[in-house]
Amino acid sequence: MINYNKNLIFKKFFLDNTQFFFICLLSLSIIVWVIQAVNFLDFVTEDGHGLLVYIKYTLLNLPKIISRLMPFIFFVAICYSINNSEDKNELKIFWINGIDKKNFLNIVLKYSIIYLILQIFLNSVVIPFCQNKARTYIQTSSIDFFPSLINEKKFIDTVEKLTIYVEKKDTQNNYKNIFLKDVEDLKNTKIIYASKGILKNTNQERSLFLTDGKIININEDNITAFDFRSTTIDLSKYLTKSIIDFKIQEKDSYLLVNCYINFHILNDQSYYHILDCNESSFNILQQELYKRFVKPFYYIAVAISACFLLLFSKESINHKYYRSFTFILGAVILIFSELSASFSGKSFLNFQLSIISLILIILFQYFILYRKIRFR
Repeated sequence: MINYNKNLIFKKFFLDNTQFFFICLLSLSIIVWVIQAVNFLDFVTEDGHGLLVYIKYTLLNLPKIISRLMPFIFFVAICYSINNSEDKNELKIFWINGIDKKNFLNIVLKYSIIYLILQIFLNSVVIPFCQNKARTYIQTSSIDFFPSLINEKKFIDTVEKLTIYVEKKDTQNNYKNIFLKDVEDLKNTKIIYASKGILKNTNQERSLFLTDGKIININEDNITAFDFRSTTIDLSKYLTKSIIDFKIQEKDSYLLVNCYINFHILNDQSYYHILDCNESSFNILQQELYKRFVKPFYYIAVAISACFLLLFSKESINHKYYRSFTFILGAVILIFSELSASFSGKSFLNFQLSIISLILIILFQYFILYRKIRFR
């Protein structure tokens, strides 16, 4: 009967904690996502991407937001559950049913490992996949919102290698006195002037139809110019200035691990790649691997921090002070985890020190808490 009661009590405690965790995580993630989505409006207003690309890109950033918020909310959820159970005298049910604080601590640590595994899965699989997809959408998208980009009497250089100036425009995408500067490379520049122009912006065609103008070709050897009655400028070949190269955070974990172990650690030159796996990638690669596979172990550290609340009952005179101290301790550990991630990328020694410091924090906290529980 006692074993049944223990399981039932633990089930209720962690069910309440999980419910609180996911409610907070969902609420805060939506708030942060909305704020970030507003910032991403530049993709439409300045970079000229379509609304569908914008929506896909912002949605694919949601897993990254969730991952960043999870450690803090996990710590808050554990603290809340312990404090709430203490205030309602529910923790006394644990002690009455023969559950000692050491047993409770160990169960909380096992519970934290679930979130640790979930965080590693998010960091190493879900987030790189989503970020890779988001970057792919930007790479493959064309400039869909040319009409909103082109304004009267403003030089528009959002599009790579192309500058546009229009003196007048109307609601039908008709322009007057148009200047275009097309920089093909450092040696070749094309300047186009037209008295009139019409923008064709459909799924089948994206072009400027110009009439009554002049084209000037400039290269390092000579300048040529000729007039035209009408010409069409294909705009679909121009790309946005948005960053379209894949970042290391957007790459598959398997490829990163392979590069780090074989090229950087074992010095196998067959893994060399001019973009993905080279000498200059070592620091950022090391930092990224730390974030994906090592940093989640701070869940254990913050879980132990929260369990320091078990030492102080609500009848204690300074219980509010102790609760504040415990929360600050957990917050400091979370801040340290962020700093250690940056520190780990500086060198291989720093990477090792960051791992060692994590282990020491966990062991030191556990030793102190276990000893205090034992002698109380």
